[in-house]
Amino acid sequence: MNAHDFERWTAESLTAVEAALDELVPANAPAGLGEAMRYAVLGGGKRLRPLLVLASCAAVGGERFAAIRAACAVELIHAYSLVHDDMPCMDDDVMRRGKPTTHVAFGEAQAMLAGDAMQALAFEVLTPDTGIAPALQARLCSLLARSAGHDGMAGGQAIDLASIGKQLDECTLRDMHRRKTGVLLQASVMMGAACGPASAQATKSLSDYGAALGLAFQVVDDILDVTQASEVLGKTAGKDQDANKPTYVSVLGLGAARALAQQLRAEAKAALAATGLADVSHLSLLADSVVERDN
Repeated sequence: MNAHDFERWTAESLTAVEAALDELVPANAPAGLGEAMRYAVLGGGKRLRPLLVLASCAAVGGERFAAIRAACAVELIHAYSLVHDDMPCMDDDVMRRGKPTTHVAFGEAQAMLAGDAMQALAFEVLTPDTGIAPALQARLCSLLARSAGHDGMAGGQAIDLASIGKQLDECTLRDMHRRKTGVLLQASVMMGAACGPASAQATKSLSDYGAALGLAFQVVDDILDVTQASEVLGKTAGKDQDANKPTYVSVLGLGAARALAQQLRAEAKAALAATGLADVSHLSLLADSVVERDN
């Protein structure tokens, strides 16, 4: 697949996900809640997690309707986590995706409720009355719940908050970011794979790909936090350094962090080569976009 074909596939996929989210996220939830939910999730972000769902589904020849629903569900979980992470009791940030954070725009209580409602909506999206077999619904819900809970994203955030001002070794830092960021990205890959008839070997190798990509994403995030301006990032640059949080740059140094990102990209591509699947080009190019991005 050449770059033009990948750009076209990405644009088509993003359009499909945005249209589905626009349909699924209610505008008429009570007391302005729908407006806050839509503000938090629509019209912004890289949509990497939905793209991973759709690329993985395509690689295994999976069911498109289920994959679109899974893509929306994982984006709803991601968006809710950003709303909560940005609040004063957590990371206390005022800009996200190039605009005021949800609690700045709607108040803290409404932002908290919007996040809660998006988390619940994610699982409603995965369990429609028709279109997705019950066994697949259960598998998708299990993958998403495990990645978002105490052993995944929420647990990683708890470690992150408890680590402010502390010195962490690379092993502990890796575990924190595996949970906080990596597991949800890995789950995105696995949810796409669950939508089709993937072999045990393909499933294992796709899981390995997702794990390497998830960690690479966080390493690059840490690099960009100290090398890019807020206007480019769409969020406050230098936030982790100002908060005295351990990052890959503070633990390893900038050069070693960049080398690690390249190593993880190589690991992700090696895992793809081991899947035995006929076409993993979308997933391979997504790995490149993660490591080469500037925001």
